[in-house]
Amino acid sequence: MIKIICVGKIKENYLNEFINDYKTRISKYTKIEIIELKDSNINNESDEILRKLNDKDYNILLDIKGKKLNSVEFSSLIDKTYSSGKSTITFIIGASDGVNDEVKNKCDLLLSFSDMTFPHGVFRGMLLEQIYRSFKIINNESYHK
Repeated sequence: MIKIICVGKIKENYLNEFINDYKTRISKYTKIEIIELKDSNINNESDEILRKLNDKDYNILLDIKGKKLNSVEFSSLIDKTYSSGKSTITFIIGASDGVNDEVKNKCDLLLSFSDMTFPHGVFRGMLLEQIYRSFKIINNESYHK
């Protein structure tokens, strides 16, 4: 299962269509759940994130200072995580102020897609696209290039 915990709701219809398209594509490979938390302040948001985390999951925080992977390495991470017995991979997308250290310490990996900053909705779509691409790579299906 893939779980995505994110702060804030997507208001733009075109981004919701983009996100829902990839959510549907991913659901052919694994169950997927997106949990949207209310925008607040960094401490309240972090507390809400912590309540949603499960220590049995492989928790990945999307963080600009995290490790960078290419698409093949990312797919390998997903494949190895499932193979290791973890049944759920949880991705955390914080708000613009990030998350507190307690959330960071609960995560197995801090992952960065880029040194650039992206709008929340665009990034959520990018994450879903890369998860979908990973399943295509894992299953040796065309799409990757």
